[in-house]
Amino acid sequence: MAYTTIDDPSVYFQSVLWQGNGSSGRAITLDGNSDLQPDLVWVKDKTDTEAHKLFNTISGATKSVRSQDNSIEATVAEDLQSFDSDGFTVGSNGSVNKSNGDRYVAWCWKAGGSSSTNTDGNLDTTVSANATAGFSIVKYVGEQSGTQTFGHGLNNVPKMILLKKLDTAASDWVVYHEGITSANRLKLNTTDASSSSPNWRATPTSSVFNSNSSNIINTSGHTYLAYVFADVQGFSKMGSYTGNGNADGTFVYLGFKPAWIMTKRTDSADDWQICDNKRDPDNAVFSQLNANSSAAENTSDAKVDFTSQGFKIRKAGGSWNASGGSFIYMAFAENPFVTSTGVPATAR
Repeated sequence: MAYTTIDDPSVYFQSVLWQGNGSSGRAITLDGNSDLQPDLVWVKDKTDTEAHKLFNTISGATKSVRSQDNSIEATVAEDLQSFDSDGFTVGSNGSVNKSNGDRYVAWCWKAGGSSSTNTDGNLDTTVSANATAGFSIVKYVGEQSGTQTFGHGLNNVPKMILLKKLDTAASDWVVYHEGITSANRLKLNTTDASSSSPNWRATPTSSVFNSNSSNIINTSGHTYLAYVFADVQGFSKMGSYTGNGNADGTFVYLGFKPAWIMTKRTDSADDWQICDNKRDPDNAVFSQLNANSSAAENTSDAKVDFTSQGFKIRKAGGSWNASGGSFIYMAFAENPFVTSTGVPATAR
């Protein structure tokens, strides 16, 4: 049995909840037992119809992109105002801190802090990379002249990439996932099934990911942002499963108890579904937000159970578990099943 390399996942990933009060300069503090200054903060008002907003330290505070649509990067002074040593600070904008008491969730990842230039690819990139946690933020300017490669800084082969052109309207998110291979792609902002155009040209390597000359991935002179994820034993895992159409659903082995999962059916149009252990600390997990929709969370029925070694589908059919359906997932740990010393995490 493989041991983890990360005994405390909360150093690199955490979810946090708060209730809006409309005040500017409000500090949102993460778990006091872990020093997590996040480099990616993904915020959603779970009570109401509001945009998902993703903020990162390379672009800087107040700048965000929205996962549910194809709009450009926006700057809003009263959105996320700073990345702090123990969390982040929000303003009074309704998407992060309404005065009417709406409830919010944020998912926070640690990359590499300050960014640097990466020269591993044909084109230079600006990268904040955390090889230990298997996560990097990559920014680059496209050069539409055939195929290009872009350094990601992980020293590990990425299993999932979320990529967005920042400065052109009506530009969809493009998603690479090992479960659909480099010959296909998904769009984070739509329910679309996987498609072969535009594709990623080639499977990423331990140093670079690849693009073709498509406008959506590599337009000359335009700026792109990519969130790049690799598997880390006992902390993060990207993979696929096949639905069985039964409420006693498919079990997906991760090697850890998940804190957060996102799933997507790939052979049919369906939502990108997100569950976490802060909105549902106990099984079954009912609360679902969709990355491709600004709608409030769906709590109508049980979706999954989070177990010590993975997750088990509890929903019959549809977007979670259609019989014979093909699904991908990305997951991050609450705690590993086995620690770095080989001791079961439940025995610590």
